[in-house]
Amino acid sequence: MGKGRGGFPGGGMGMPGNMNNLMKQAQRMQRQMEESKKALEEKEFTASAGGGAVEVIVTGGKTVKSITISKDAVDPEDVEMLQDLIVAATNEALKQVEDAEEQMLGGMTGGLGF
Repeated sequence: MGKGRGGFPGGGMGMPGNMNNLMKQAQRMQRQMEESKKALEEKEFTASAGGGAVEVIVTGGKTVKSITISKDAVDPEDVEMLQDLIVAATNEALKQVEDAEEQMLGGMTGGLGF
């Protein structure tokens, strides 16, 4: 047995063609994912609760941008309901972000068979 120059047949003359193509494809996919993630972070997601009594806007970066509360939703005798509406609207907006992330990642990795 001769002394090997690497784990690939051919004396280790660099990456085989298939491996080189795979690396280029992975780099291209990484760039696309970074661009898509940046676009997603700039996008806004809106959700409401209580028939529109509370509206929450979050960014794709999962930051609450604004909360709008209808005057009709403000009842000093029932603050808990207002709190529940805010939580419900915020959670729905964040779920929209997560769904968009999953859709983005599914589109990116679909060609690789993951």
